[in-house]
Amino acid sequence: MKKEVDGRGLACPKPVILTKKELDSIEEGVVSTIVDNEVAKENVSKLAQSLGYDFQVKQSEDESYYYIDIYKGQVELDGEVDKDKDLKDMVIAITADTMGKGNEELGKILIKSFVYTVSETPPYPKTMVFYNGGVRLTCQGSPVLDDLIRLEDKGVEIISCGTCLDFLELKDKLKVGSISNMYTIYEKLREPKNNLIIG
Repeated sequence: MKKEVDGRGLACPKPVILTKKELDSIEEGVVSTIVDNEVAKENVSKLAQSLGYDFQVKQSEDESYYYIDIYKGQVELDGEVDKDKDLKDMVIAITADTMGKGNEELGKILIKSFVYTVSETPPYPKTMVFYNGGVRLTCQGSPVLDDLIRLEDKGVEIISCGTCLDFLELKDKLKVGSISNMYTIYEKLREPKNNLIIG
């Protein structure tokens, strides 16, 4: 069974929500979502990843939109799908650019040490989510930027809250990972896995 979601012209998180509804409506098959911007493409892809489904992203011939084909159940794939199986099924959420309450200078030292420790201690978390003041760590000038880039190179998904980046006027300074929305953040954090919230 194959279903299609036309998300062109729709603002996020609508393409994500429509895709999730179609996936929930089938036991097995393919849901193909069409979007016309990079943010929607990334967010629908992250939905598939968070649900544990294989997916492929293809661009139209005129490069004006993307197809995200999500495979639910035992469905044969067209080609290979990259999947890093060495990551631990764990989400780390970082809510501030300091760690703990009390002394701010100490908090900055601790968060730098924490992210470095994560980057040097496999298996690595599957996802790291940054929101509120935590998004400063994924932006230009971050003291942990090199560590986060190394983690992303190792397959760790790094996402920053778009609302937070907008509010703090940092969207144009994002240097690692991708921009996400609250629906995706909620999906990441609600799963019964080893979630860790730092802030």
